[in-house]
Amino acid sequence: METIDRALFVPEGSPYIDSPMPIGFNATISAPHMHATCLELLKDHLQPGMHALDVGSGSGYLTACFAMMVGPEGRAVGVEHVPEIVASAIENVQKSAAAPLMKDGSLSFHVADGRLGFPDAAPYDAIHVGAAAPEIPQPLLDQLKPGGRMVIPVGTYYQDLQVVDKNADGSISIRNDASVRYVPLTSRSAQCQDP
Repeated sequence: METIDRALFVPEGSPYIDSPMPIGFNATISAPHMHATCLELLKDHLQPGMHALDVGSGSGYLTACFAMMVGPEGRAVGVEHVPEIVASAIENVQKSAAAPLMKDGSLSFHVADGRLGFPDAAPYDAIHVGAAAPEIPQPLLDQLKPGGRMVIPVGTYYQDLQVVDKNADGSISIRNDASVRYVPLTSRSAQCQDP
């Protein structure tokens, strides 16, 4: 997080304040403490050479952090269903320390429905979901590598940050890490409607 300057990923305001901030299209960049929490929960699955998926990659900040951790021999993929947000994330990363990783292809952003994951680069050692799902999407479980870990907020009004581990035999273990409040993981049309 010290290597990737959050100021490059926040449209306006105080980039270092510990709170979520709007990035447009009813999307937010999470508070720094949530990014730190997720990176800490996933750090053993973000080692050099590993593959990571960031669902609802938003401004691109956390995806860039993933890319720095997995390095040029790894792969960090961000998916977001609003093309304008993806374009903005690419611009943000091009100004950051992660720019060379995007240039060499080990960091990429794609317009896609994150609830379906991104099968082209699966399986993943680490999956982070930046919006709350009513339940864990099966395609994301399917794309998690045995031995891999997913961090996902689950719930509607009351949400828990769940840590999902896929065991070597393919079975799933889930534990709640914290109560959280995220925007909903939804369709592009639902997200872009005025509240």
